[in-house]
Amino acid sequence: MTNARVTWPDGKRFAFTVFDDTDKSTVQNVGPLYAFLADQGFRTTKSVWPVRGPRKPRLGGETLDDPHYLEWVRSLKAQGFEIGFHSATFHTSTRDETIRALDRFYDLFGEHPKTMANHAHCEEAPYWGAQRVSGLNRLAYSLMTRGRKDSKFRGHIPGDELFWGDICQQRIKYMRNFVFADINTLNACPAMPYHDPDRPMVQYWFASSEGAEIEPFNACITEANQDRLEEEGGACIMYTHFAEFGRDPAYDRFKALMTRLGRKNGWFVPTGTLLDYLIETRGRQVLSRSQRGRLERRWLRHKLTTGTS
Repeated sequence: MTNARVTWPDGKRFAFTVFDDTDKSTVQNVGPLYAFLADQGFRTTKSVWPVRGPRKPRLGGETLDDPHYLEWVRSLKAQGFEIGFHSATFHTSTRDETIRALDRFYDLFGEHPKTMANHAHCEEAPYWGAQRVSGLNRLAYSLMTRGRKDSKFRGHIPGDELFWGDICQQRIKYMRNFVFADINTLNACPAMPYHDPDRPMVQYWFASSEGAEIEPFNACITEANQDRLEEEGGACIMYTHFAEFGRDPAYDRFKALMTRLGRKNGWFVPTGTLLDYLIETRGRQVLSRSQRGRLERRWLRHKLTTGTS
C-alpha cells in the first residue's frame, strides 16, 4: 500500500466529500440539506435508485420513477454533484431487473454510474456479507454476525438469478466497501481505490469514514479532526444517510461543522472525481492478500467496536 502524501489540485490542502446512501430520501427531506451543501461550496455524491421496485421495501424512499424527484436529481447533477448507484431499487433485484435499472440510469444521464454502494437489504450485492472478508477474517465475521450473512449475497455467482457481476465489471468503476472511524479515509485505507484480484468483478473498491447517522457523522468531523485532516493533507469520503439529518436535534451542530469545514482550503469534489485523481497521480493499486488481510482486520475491529457497516 502507498501512504505517500498526496499533492492536491490548485494548492488545496486536503480533500473531502460524501457518499450519501439514498435510503428514505425524498426531495422534501434532503432537498434543503443539498441546498446548504451547495451554498457552502461542497460537491458530493448523491446515490439513487433508478427504478421503483414492484416488491415491498424494508427501507423505502423516492426513486427516479418519481418525476419530481428525477427533476431535482437532474438539477443536482447540473450543479456539479455526482449521481451514484445504490442498487437497482429498494429491494433485492434479479439480473434482468438490475440491467434494466442500469439502462434507465444511462438513458436519463447519458453515462453509467461511476460510483456505487450496495444497499444493505439487496441480495444481489457482489462479494458482500461474509464474502467481504477472507480466511480467518471470514470466520471472525461469521461469528460476529452469527452466520446471518454467510451465503445471502449472490451477485457475483455466475448462473444465479441475482448474478450481475459481469455487468458491474463493465459499467461501474468504483464500489464502496470498508468503513472506518478515522476522518482521514486515506490513512485508514492508503491504497484506495484498489483492485482486489480475488474479487475481480469489481474494477476498484474504495473505503469511507464513519457517518451513517448524524451523531457519528458529527463525531468524525469535529473541529479537531478537521484540523488534523488538513494538517495530514489527507482525504475523507464520508459514508452517510442524509435523509434523517434535518429532523435531528444535532442538525445545527452538523451545519456549524460543515460551514467551518467549507471555509478551509479543501478540495470539495464528488467521490468519483476524487478517486479518479488518486489513480491519475499514484497509479493503479492492486492489493496483495497480506495487505488485504490487514485492511480486513482493521475494519473488523471497527465493526466490533461500533456495530456498524
